[in-house]
Amino acid sequence: MVDATHHGDGEGQTRREFLYLAAGAIGAVGSAGVAWELINSMNPAADTLALSTIDVNLAPIPEGMGIVTMWQGKPVFVRHRTAEEIKQAEEVKLSDLIDPATDQSRVKKSPWLILIGICTHLGCIPLGNKPSDLRGDYGGYLCPCHGSQYDTSGRVRHGPAPLNLAVPPYNYTSDTVVRIG
Repeated sequence: MVDATHHGDGEGQTRREFLYLAAGAIGAVGSAGVAWELINSMNPAADTLALSTIDVNLAPIPEGMGIVTMWQGKPVFVRHRTAEEIKQAEEVKLSDLIDPATDQSRVKKSPWLILIGICTHLGCIPLGNKPSDLRGDYGGYLCPCHGSQYDTSGRVRHGPAPLNLAVPPYNYTSDTVVRIG
């Protein structure tokens, strides 16, 4: 008969413990390698990183006009506002707004307004950068699909849109160049 409680001389025990530790270490290293590759695959691709910032030259944009540029696959409105548009935006009472925000909180350097040009209702592209565009009752942007209207600061004033037009991250690299992203 073999005594199940007898552990022998200890050499078999030591070998068995070593094999357990070695197998566990190999499993841990393998799991870490798989996890690293999985997490690394979630990083943005090189072509996406190349589009992560864009520089926009503001010098050729005349007062009262705007341009549309693309950043990360989204349209960005860059508008050179007139003194009248700025005055309209600053005189709005916050209590009249659906999504209250001051004009100063949406603009880093007057007279420039920089917005992501996607309606916050269903993702349509609002009109309003060209003088010939329909601009709605508030002189800003008008979403022709469902009638959302934005003022001269890109704040929602009427319609089904729940939020203001988003302001992308940006900073000025010079007096006439802005870096978006």
